[in-house]
Amino acid sequence: MEETVQFSHKSVLLDECMDGLNIRPQGIYVDGTAGGAGHSREIASRLTEGGKLIALDQDETAVQTATERLSVFGDRAVVVRSNFREVGSVCEMLGIEQIDGMLLDLGVSSYQLDTAERGFSYQADAPLDMRMDLRNPLSAYHVVNEYSEDRIKRILFEYGEERFSGRIASAILRAREQAPIKTTGELVRIVKSAIPSSARDGGHHPAKRTFQALRIEVNAELDVIEPAIRAAVSMLRPGGRVAIITFHSLEDRIVKQTFADLASGCTCPKDFPVCVCGKRPQVKVITRKPILPSKEELEENPRSRSAKLRVAEKLQ
Repeated sequence: MEETVQFSHKSVLLDECMDGLNIRPQGIYVDGTAGGAGHSREIASRLTEGGKLIALDQDETAVQTATERLSVFGDRAVVVRSNFREVGSVCEMLGIEQIDGMLLDLGVSSYQLDTAERGFSYQADAPLDMRMDLRNPLSAYHVVNEYSEDRIKRILFEYGEERFSGRIASAILRAREQAPIKTTGELVRIVKSAIPSSARDGGHHPAKRTFQALRIEVNAELDVIEPAIRAAVSMLRPGGRVAIITFHSLEDRIVKQTFADLASGCTCPKDFPVCVCGKRPQVKVITRKPILPSKEELEENPRSRSAKLRVAEKLQ
């Protein structure tokens, strides 16, 4: 099969991720979001005989692309179609009990954004979809046309941090009473009509927050982050690391809080004479503040502007 060259995605914070993972040449690593295999290829290229990369992605096109682009590494790299929340069961299937590192790039790939028919972009008119895994029965069409007004309002407010969530939800309900909302273009027009013109003069597209919120809901993006981190940490060898790139504050907050909890020790009240909770730190946080893209990277890849990298290391 001809290589899926249309799956293009600039690997964000590539050097910083490799430094953060502190790769052991004979280690076992998981790239939980393979995408166009940019990070995966860099990890695999640093491994020697005995080392292994497991690349995961739930997007069928990403799996095809990663398989082709990692084929040069032979059995040093294996690609599995799966959500990164299943890292434990995937490793079990492969007979792997411990890993030396895991990388997650939680951003939407450039391919997904730029392929209009996937319905992720508010810049092109396409069917309302937004599914990262096309096996997912829930699409943006179902959310927009079947969820209650209150539920839509809550999603837009919580996941999109949209201050006009109530107005937009009401406008969606009015529009769908006339006919189902089928395309991204229709939804953009509805959102624009609901937001006061005085609030549409900023630098962001008026539908950006709405589309972010719908994408998060469709793909349950926030729900899988903490369980995946905990699963990865439980499998890490001492000194192994987990590195996570986030692209908005909701994701970053979950990563920061989960790392902090895993790094904390005894939670007993201070007046207890001895610890009875038995809680011990599992990791140390390597990045007290997140690592941000360099000026050079921002110039080369503007889509990296909101990226943040956090890294934690497994303790003994």
